[in-house]
Amino acid sequence: MALIEQVEILMVPLAPKTLRTDAIQSFVCQETIIVRVWDADGAVGTGYSYTIGTGGSSIMRLLADHLVPRLIGRDADGIEGIWNDLKFHTHATTVGAMTSLALAAIDTALWDLRARRAGLPLWKLAGGAKDRAPLYTTEGGWLHLAPEALVEDALEAQRLGFGGAKVKIGKPNASEDVKRVELLRLALGDEFDILTDCNQVFTVDEAIRRAAMLEPYDLGWIEEPLPADDLDGHIRLSRSTPIPVAVGESIYSIRHFREYMQKGACSIVQVDAARIGGITPWLKVAHMAEGFNMPVCPHFLMELHVSLVCAVPNGQRVEYIPQLDEITTSRMRIEDGHALAPDEPGLGIAWDWDAIKDKCVEAVEISAER
Repeated sequence: MALIEQVEILMVPLAPKTLRTDAIQSFVCQETIIVRVWDADGAVGTGYSYTIGTGGSSIMRLLADHLVPRLIGRDADGIEGIWNDLKFHTHATTVGAMTSLALAAIDTALWDLRARRAGLPLWKLAGGAKDRAPLYTTEGGWLHLAPEALVEDALEAQRLGFGGAKVKIGKPNASEDVKRVELLRLALGDEFDILTDCNQVFTVDEAIRRAAMLEPYDLGWIEEPLPADDLDGHIRLSRSTPIPVAVGESIYSIRHFREYMQKGACSIVQVDAARIGGITPWLKVAHMAEGFNMPVCPHFLMELHVSLVCAVPNGQRVEYIPQLDEITTSRMRIEDGHALAPDEPGLGIAWDWDAIKDKCVEAVEISAER
């Protein structure tokens, strides 16, 4: 048994590598919350979480004031017990994004620590279903880009062996969305998957109308067409269109995922390890989706999600959006349009601690002596 002796919490803001716009917002900053956990043997695990520009300081306070102090003296291998204890301790603020994002940074660090102590890469420790996963790109599909730019980026992804590309939709006029998708299909042919993302912008009736207009273009999915808490609306939409409906980016509870699956409100599960609260609940959602014969295609966090997608048999795709390059020395290995699972023990992310210290805007250290 190796007890937790010290924890460090850092916040590192990262600007996006390219302008990222969708139907409701522009991604201006990733507030990266990093948690490092040391045990009594000197082993260390590193986890992380993120926001898209707001709330980072609040997550830091939640971690430093309420969650991390409860880790000191705990057995680092008791991950399930720790997760449930911390969730109960913050039950007044769950279910919700802030608590889930804070829990995720701790939980991911504990899994990294366990995998490093075991000498195994995370994907093997968590299941080991396969050693690679297909990639699709989102980096060239942002809403502000002209249709010609969308086509150029998607053709390059196709040349590199990627199996699909995602395009943001939600233009004021439906014909604009149709034009974007039509040009992509004409340029890419029938074998390349076109995926669409609405970022929760539509009403139910408008989502049904636009799905009908887009149906001839054989879309791989329509993502977040409605507000994420509109279960009945997603049921109506799923019953009205043959296009697969993808949800999960903005769902923060395994029970909410269960409702969507049970009631036929989705057909693709996009559970995000940070927004669900870490690897522990991510795996539960993924295995539950397997029981419903649904694929898992997680949102964002490609550096972590490649391992999780490879851990489970129904992990289908990884979303290509590089965001950690400024603070890591490792890079995702890509071969024939597939992301290769890391060989190194742990998450397989090599952090650049000099760069992190240079960019860090807040740091808190908590230990047994504090």
